[in-house]
Amino acid sequence: MADLDNLGPEGEETAIRHLTDKGYVIRHHNWRQGHKEIDIVAEKDNMIIFVEVKARKGNYYLHPRDAVTDKKQKMIIYAAETYVNIYNIDKECRFDVITVISDGKTYEVEHIENAFYPTLR
Repeated sequence: MADLDNLGPEGEETAIRHLTDKGYVIRHHNWRQGHKEIDIVAEKDNMIIFVEVKARKGNYYLHPRDAVTDKKQKMIIYAAETYVNIYNIDKECRFDVITVISDGKTYEVEHIENAFYPTLR
């Protein structure tokens, strides 16, 4: 049963289970470098996937995927650039969003692959 006060961490654990069940390898969970953060860094098919997780109670006003605003996307992209540089990543990268909606008993998971793309500078 989901503790709705603890839905963020439980949502991330649910997302990790979803990814591993689908054959993804989790490289990092809650990766941080200074003020930059990525919820999940995963790998599959020689690709690095940066995952933003959004969890909500069933009676949400705004769908969790809509909480990944342009500003939030830019912050994730900036963090991903730092991650790629620190770990000398030479693989294709992708940005996904996983939403987790809970009614307190069950979870509904939506995995949006290629949810957004970095813009060229």
